[in-house]
Amino acid sequence: MLRMTLSRIPANLTAPFPWASIKFSPPSTLRFPLLYCSDSHNNTSTVQEENPSKQGNLKSGLYLVGTPIGNLEDITLRALRVLKSANVILAEDTRHSGKLLQHYSIKTPLLSYHKFNETQREHSVLKRLHEGEIVALISDAGTPGISDPGSELAKLCVDANISVIPIPGPCAFVSALSASGLSTTEFAFVGFLPKNASGRRERLTVSANEAATQIFYVPPHKLSQFLEETSSLFGDSRRCVMAREITKIHEEFWRGTLGEAKSAFLDRQPKGEITFLIEGKPICEVETPSEDQLENELRELISNGHTLSTAVKLVAAGTSVKRKTIYSLALRKFGKQHDVVDNVD
Repeated sequence: MLRMTLSRIPANLTAPFPWASIKFSPPSTLRFPLLYCSDSHNNTSTVQEENPSKQGNLKSGLYLVGTPIGNLEDITLRALRVLKSANVILAEDTRHSGKLLQHYSIKTPLLSYHKFNETQREHSVLKRLHEGEIVALISDAGTPGISDPGSELAKLCVDANISVIPIPGPCAFVSALSASGLSTTEFAFVGFLPKNASGRRERLTVSANEAATQIFYVPPHKLSQFLEETSSLFGDSRRCVMAREITKIHEEFWRGTLGEAKSAFLDRQPKGEITFLIEGKPICEVETPSEDQLENELRELISNGHTLSTAVKLVAAGTSVKRKTIYSLALRKFGKQHDVVDNVD
C-alpha cells in the first residue's frame, strides 16, 4: 500500500545553485514531433504528433508528470509543456505545487488530489477524461504513484480504456540506487515499512533473505528504530547506504555497515527525506569436491582406524555430495580392503 510522499521541495523553493533561480520558459516554436503513447486497450504503441501550443494535438488522457524532488532544474521540457497544455493539474498540495507552477509561469488550474480525497475525486476526474480533457497528475515531489497518490487513478483509467501517459522525471529511490555503489543488477523497492512492529518484522525478515539490494524510505525520526530492527535481522556486517536530501543543498550519502550506522546515528538524527539501501544477502556457492578430494578424505579416515561405512558418514556430513555417491566411490576404491556389510541410506 502506497502511504507517503517521496520527498518535498523546500517551501521557499530555494534552488541549490545560484543559476537555478533563473526562470525558464520553453520557446513557443519548440517542437517535439513524436510522442509514443501506450494504448491501454490493445497494448500497442501509436505515434502522435504534438503541438506545443495550449492543448494543440496533445492526446487526451491522464498524464503522470514527474516533478523535482529538490533541485528545481530537475524538470523536463516535456513536463513543462504538458503542465501548460493540460486542462487541469491534480496536485497533492495545491499551495505547495502552486509555487512550482508560479516559478515556471504556468497558469493551468490546480485541483487538490491526495490520499484523503482521491476516492471522492475519482468520479469527476474520470468524467473530465471521458469528455476528452487533458488531466495532469503531480505529487508534491517525484513520480506520481511511487509512495504517492496516483496508482489507483491510473488503474481506473486503464480499466476504463483511458490513456495513461507517463512523463518521466525524478524519483528518489532510483537516484539513490544509481549513486549507492551497491548492486543495481537486481533490487527490490520496499518503500515505507508497516507502522506496527509485527508487520515490520515480517517484511524485514523477507528482505533480509533476498539476494537483491533492498531499498526503503525511512522517516528521519524512525531511523534509530529502523537500524535496530534491520541490524538484528540482516546482521551488523551487511553493507548499507543512507541517501538524504537528494538533489538538495544538504545532500548526503553515508556508506558503511549496519553496525557502523547504528553507532554513527546513535546520537544524531539526520533531517530531511531518507532513502536507505541495504545490500542483498550474499549467495554462498558451495564448491563441490572432486572425486580425488573425496578419495583422499576417505583414505585418511580409514587409515586412522575408521570403518568404511563410518568414513563415508563423516565425509558426507561435511559436503553437499550425496551420501550414496560417496559410498559408491568408497566401495570402488576401498571395498576389497574391507568386508562391507552395512547399507548406506
